[in-house]
Amino acid sequence: MTDGPMTDGPMTDGSTTDRPLADGRKTDVPATGDSATGGPTAGGSLSGGSAGRLPIGEPATGGSSTFRAPLPLVRATFARGIATLTLDSPHNRNALSARLVAELREALAAAGRDDRVRAVLLTHTGTTFCAGADLSEPPSASGTSGLVALLRSIVELPKPVVARVTGHVRAGGLGLLGACDISAAGRGASFAFTEARLGLAPAVISIPLLPRLGRRAAARYYLTGERFDAAEAARIGLVTIADPEGDADEALAPVLDGLRRGSPQGLAESKRLVTADVLGAFDRDGEPLAALSARLFASEEAREGMTAFLERREPVWIREAADAGAGPSAGVAPGTTAAGDTGAAGASR
Repeated sequence: MTDGPMTDGPMTDGSTTDRPLADGRKTDVPATGDSATGGPTAGGSLSGGSAGRLPIGEPATGGSSTFRAPLPLVRATFARGIATLTLDSPHNRNALSARLVAELREALAAAGRDDRVRAVLLTHTGTTFCAGADLSEPPSASGTSGLVALLRSIVELPKPVVARVTGHVRAGGLGLLGACDISAAGRGASFAFTEARLGLAPAVISIPLLPRLGRRAAARYYLTGERFDAAEAARIGLVTIADPEGDADEALAPVLDGLRRGSPQGLAESKRLVTADVLGAFDRDGEPLAALSARLFASEEAREGMTAFLERREPVWIREAADAGAGPSAGVAPGTTAAGDTGAAGASR
C-alpha cells in the first residue's frame, strides 16, 4: 500500500482506543480493518463503528428521562497522525446546510489545535460527497458568509487537508475540493457545476477553484453544467489524483504516509507558500462575491430555476415567461434539498 514503513514519530504505538481530539471529544479508532465508510486501513485514517459520535439515549443527569442528542453530521476520528472528518448527512446527500457547515468548521478548528495531527482527511458516507447548497434552507447572507468562512478555514489551516471522493460532487461541493490541498477521486466520482442551470453562478467557490482550473475548462464546465468523471477532473486540475478503477484508498496511502513524515513547522510553512495568493483573493473578493451570491439566490430567476429542478421540469425563465404570458413558479417547496437526480445536482453560494 505504501512505498515504505508508515512511521509518524511518536504516534506509532498502534494504540487507538478512546483517543480525544483537542476539543475533548473522544474517538475509538481501530489500528487495522476496513471502516464503515470504506476508507484506508493501512493508512490508519478511517475508523469503524460509532467513533466520534455523541452518546445516544443516555439518561440525563439527575433524572430518569432520556435525552437523545442529534447524530453529528461530521464525524471526527484520529489515527496515526491523520484526523479524518467524514461528512455524514445522508438525508440531504451531504448538502451544505448551516449545521453541517458549522460542524465542519468546528472539527477543522479542533484538528488545527491538536498537536498530534499532521494532516486532515475529508471524506464522506454514501454515494455523494456533497450535493451543494441545501435548498431546504432559505437563502441568507449568513449562509453565504458561512460558506466563505468554511472555505477560507480549509485554505488557511496550518495543516494539509486532503479530500477523498468516491461519489457525486455538485456545485458548492466543488468548492470544498478547490479549498483542499490534495484530492483523490475514485470509482463512482462525478462532478458538475450546475449553478447556471438554476439561475445562479459559482461565485464564492471560484476563489479557491479558478487558480486550479484552466480558464478554458472553467468556461466550459461553468457554462454548460456538463457532468465529468475522475479522469477529466484530474486533467483539468480539479483533483490531484484519479483512481477510476479503485476507491482512492491505495492512491492516497503514499500521500498520507508522506504527510506523516513532515514536521508541523515544515508542513505549515510549505502550505503557506502555496496558499498565499488564494488567501489574498479571499481578502480582496470574498465580500463582493458573497454579495453577488446572495443577490442571485434571492432573484426571481433563481427561484424559478430551483423550483423547476425540484419539480423535475424545465424552467421557464422570466423573459421567456413574459413573452409567453406566463409567470415562473412562486418559490422553492419547503422541506426540499439540493439532492435531485442520481448525480445529486445542487447549487453553490
